[in-house]
Amino acid sequence: MSPDHSRRTLLKSLGGAAGVAATSGLSSATAASDTVEVNIGYQSRAGRNAAEQAATAVVRRFNFDALTIEVAPNALDGLRNRPDIRYVERNGTMRAIHHKPGHDKGGKGGGGGGDTSQTLPWGIDRVDADVAAANGETGTGADVAIIDTGIDGDHPDLQANVGTGKAFVNCRGRNCNNNWSDDNDHGTHCAGIAAGIDNSRGVVGIGPDITLHAVKVLDKSGSGSFSDVAAGIQYTADQGWDVGSMSLGASSGSQTVKDACGYAANRGVLLVAAAGNSGPCTDCVGYPAAYEECIAVSATTSSDSLASFSSTGPEVELAAPGAEIYSTVVGGYDTFNGTSMACPHVSGAGGQLMANGASNTQARNELASSAEDIGLASNEQGNGLLDVASALGLNSSDD
Repeated sequence: MSPDHSRRTLLKSLGGAAGVAATSGLSSATAASDTVEVNIGYQSRAGRNAAEQAATAVVRRFNFDALTIEVAPNALDGLRNRPDIRYVERNGTMRAIHHKPGHDKGGKGGGGGGDTSQTLPWGIDRVDADVAAANGETGTGADVAIIDTGIDGDHPDLQANVGTGKAFVNCRGRNCNNNWSDDNDHGTHCAGIAAGIDNSRGVVGIGPDITLHAVKVLDKSGSGSFSDVAAGIQYTADQGWDVGSMSLGASSGSQTVKDACGYAANRGVLLVAAAGNSGPCTDCVGYPAAYEECIAVSATTSSDSLASFSSTGPEVELAAPGAEIYSTVVGGYDTFNGTSMACPHVSGAGGQLMANGASNTQARNELASSAEDIGLASNEQGNGLLDVASALGLNSSDD
């Protein structure tokens, strides 16, 4: 099945992330320098065999008729010209979409000592997730994959909610208790927004009893290849998890990532993605948010205005808080800006609906139909601002 929400398929690019350039192979003594890494989509076994035969190495095989290979550049035209090859794309880069306006890491609720009282972040309050929690809607039974830089599984505000994880890029550094641990902070920040525990310290998330899964596809610098991102999306689907939360983006599309999104959506995963941080701009939603399989989320401020950095476009489906968002980071707490922060607000809400029995398509439709019109243009807010309580059939009341 495919999502019921129809959107434009010819999309403009988001500025910011760039694809990886091909290696020249002119002076290196290693064979690897004479090759480029590409993703190949094929239509038949013959196409797959041709790609494998041309490869100097097969990096990854997908479940949706695609593979990643290393290949000599002079073999690419031959592959592109085959009718049984759907596409040949260089294995470009996707990146985490955020920046830090504050530097209060280890502040309230962080580390040892100091004030450990719990903060209700303004975004959680604004979308009435606290109203939902007060009515017993805490996300119990939901499985949300944070497809990102990993999660700090030892964080006191997340530890009880972190389930299994998978690394497609290994953690590097001092905080790597697992290969899927967070070595950047970004994934942990998103995790806290979606499911920070209600434990009288730190922060509380959209669904404080949601089970979080770390799918690490971005490295310490917040970058990851198209192939790794696609593999993380495929893995999320193969685990049968409810939601794939993607606070990442690229300047151009990747057919392999799109294929992975289709694979996951057809297997019941609700895919939520950050619209991008290219604002102020017009018609600049990035990828994978621009794909019809994903809910594209723009970012708002505490005054219900569009965040100045937020990308906009007809693909935007929902708006959610994304400016000055306080949440968990490795070993503490910090304040970030970004559509990256807006995305997990929606991911947590989608997980709650699916834990209550909704399919991915039903959850998507309910999130859209219950959203609050805050007076922004349709290409800025889509259907409106996320309203968690309303989506769950509760009476919500804004402060």
